Order: sequence, then structure tokens, then C-alpha cells
Amino acid sequence: MQARNFTLSRYLERIGHDGPVGPDIATVAALMRRQLFTVPFENLDVQAGLGVSLEPDDIAAKILARGRGGYCYEVNGLFAMALQALGVPYRYVAARPMFYPVKRPKTHMALVVHVGGADWLCDLGFGSYGIRAPLALADLDREVRQDMDRFMLSRADNGEYLLRAWAGGQWQNQYAFDLSPQEWIDFAPANYLNSTHPDAIFVQKRVVVLHSETGRSILVGNALKVVSPDGVVETALDEADVTQALRGRFGLSLAAEVAI
Repeated sequence: MQARNFTLSRYLERIGHDGPVGPDIATVAALMRRQLFTVPFENLDVQAGLGVSLEPDDIAAKILARGRGGYCYEVNGLFAMALQALGVPYRYVAARPMFYPVKRPKTHMALVVHVGGADWLCDLGFGSYGIRAPLALADLDREVRQDMDRFMLSRADNGEYLLRAWAGGQWQNQYAFDLSPQEWIDFAPANYLNSTHPDAIFVQKRVVVLHSETGRSILVGNALKVVSPDGVVETALDEADVTQALRGRFGLSLAAEVAI
């Protein structure tokens, strides 16, 4: 997938990467990290009733030109554009979120990158317990530490890959996926469900997440949670404080038409 208004130089400027780039796993990991630290996971357009476009040009304009973030299809779609510009092979995978009390459809989208003779899971759009660096699909059943977080990739009995995160003193399932070929258009129904269905969390609540070197900031509704090595600080915000946090802490440029 590529957008006519996407350039690698523009992308690198947006995420603040000024180091070398090439079709290698070191570059993929560096760009993934920089994007996570500069492009928030956010659903403000859904909350404003504007809908979420999957047109590549719209995604590039929203994130690169207008200083916004997006949810999984948008931020992973943008990363896919960078991979394509670098000449790094990738595929889309459809993932089933596993943290709900009932079985849910495969509404999450992630990427599997093939580089250096290996396949790697890359995901910049899973919110608070998303991975922060590529995970090798061949590296199974082993705890992988990424900054303050701990992840493990396993194979379920049905052959699917299962991503788990250490949270609340135990391993918690995050999502499951297989390597069935997916095309970009295959995510249109999931995008419609996530942006319009009353049971979808993105319709119910404002959700904004931005990772950093030392933790993450999470805004759900008017509740701000800041996670750092010193612990977790939670604060209830009024709407004026929310606006200030979105612009300051999360670095979002907010157009007048986005209701916050």
C-alpha cells in the first residue's frame, strides 16, 4: 500500500528519525520505536462522528500533514508505507483481540515483516499493551523484555500465534493471529465495526495512548494514566485539561472540527 502524498523523508521528519535507514531489521526496529513515541494511538475522529478513512492518501495527510495519530489501521498502514518505501517485504495479518470476556471477531490489524531471512511481528496500533519492538515469530515461548514491558509469543493448539503480555502479575492474552493472506480492503468491515458499532470501545470512549522511553500515557474518557518506572499516576481531567493534555502531553494538532 502506498499513498501519492507519502514520502520517506516526510515520514522520517514526522517521527523525528535522523539516523541511517536501510532494508534491515535495525531500521525497522528504530522506525517502529520512533513512530510509537511521536504518533499517538487515538480515536478522536470516531468520537467526533467523522468516520475513519482507509484511503492511503487520507491516512498520510492526517498523520504527516495534520499532526494527528490514528488507530490500528491508520498507524500500521502508515508504517506499511514506510516499509514499502524501504523495500522491506511485509504482509497484513488479521488478529483477534483476546482480552474481552467473550470471543470477538478478528478486528485488529498488525504486520508481519520479512527481513534478514526471518519473519517479525510489528504492531504500532494496539494501545497500552502493544509491543515496542519487532518480535521474531521463530522465538516462541520465551519472555522478551522491551523497556519496562514483558511479552511472549506462543503457538496455540489451533496453530495460531498468541501474543501475551505480563500485566497484573500474570501473563494475559492480548491477541491471536495466523499468516493467512490479507489485503488492505479486507479490513474495511472491521474498520466500519470499530468506528460505528455501539459495543465498540472506540465508539464508547475516547482512547489516546502515546509511548515514551520511560513508559506510556493513556487517556480513556477523562481519566489520564501515566505509567513510568516510578509507578502509575492516575488523574481525572475536566474538558479543558483534556484539551491541554491532547495538545501538550500527546502532541496532537487538533482541528476545529474534531470534537474533544
